[in-house]
Amino acid sequence: MAMASNTIIRLQNSFALSPSASPRFSLLPSRLRQFPLRVCSSISAVTSLPSAMGVDLSADSAMDAVQRRLMFDDECILVDENDHVVGHDTKYNCHLMEKIESENLLHRAFSVFLFNSKHELLLQQRSSTKVTFPLVWTNTCCSHPLFRGSELIEENALGVRNAAQRKLLDELGIPADDVPVDKFTPLGRILYKAPSDGKWGEHELDYLLFIVRDVSVQPNPDEVADVKYVNRDELKEIVRKADAGEEGLKLSPWFRLVVDNFLFKWWDHAENGTLKQAADMNTIHKLI
Repeated sequence: MAMASNTIIRLQNSFALSPSASPRFSLLPSRLRQFPLRVCSSISAVTSLPSAMGVDLSADSAMDAVQRRLMFDDECILVDENDHVVGHDTKYNCHLMEKIESENLLHRAFSVFLFNSKHELLLQQRSSTKVTFPLVWTNTCCSHPLFRGSELIEENALGVRNAAQRKLLDELGIPADDVPVDKFTPLGRILYKAPSDGKWGEHELDYLLFIVRDVSVQPNPDEVADVKYVNRDELKEIVRKADAGEEGLKLSPWFRLVVDNFLFKWWDHAENGTLKQAADMNTIHKLI
């Protein structure tokens, strides 16, 4: 991917936004070591958190144990608005709205849209224990490549595709053999910011990955509350209900942005087998 040629395009945002430790150089590909990295905390367990970080653990005592572990063990890839790697930080810090606003923390993410052979889209409802956006409906899988060698590979977005394969297994129990990394088509990138509640939120440079495969699905209840395949009309009805506030149905902000700006035209390409013709990985669509 030729990052030097990135173009940033602003699109209409369909949801309201409320205002509100040492770098692991050995994990970076040698080509990236030339960039200065942000010095961030490296945390292996919640109990090792230094008080200097200002993390109030008592305030998070109700956090689910699995989500708590992921918040402190997983380190996201920090990037600038041109998607250049600038460092790494914990998932916890990357999702605190206070830090997002005060330090402009921006991390790399991905969103998978998986279709079966009938070209129905697999949706998931996020678990009630998720720290950000619990119980909202969203696309097949939404997560982050981590600050590790295999997920930092930028050529043809291979690192992101490796991460997508990993998380499809973690969240939905989809075996790696069902979703080979070479079957993902990276179609574009969006940059957005969205609060989840007063404390948590997202500020992501999100890679949008499409894949058409029949897969075995065994959702992990720690991550996923429900799943369903939908056709176009069914998805439009879900969007209508969410807009009307019916049945308490809510959609994730990133999914809604993709629905409003890209999804249905890309769905045509998925059905016609022409996804690669729709791809534009040089443009960053800024939805803030």
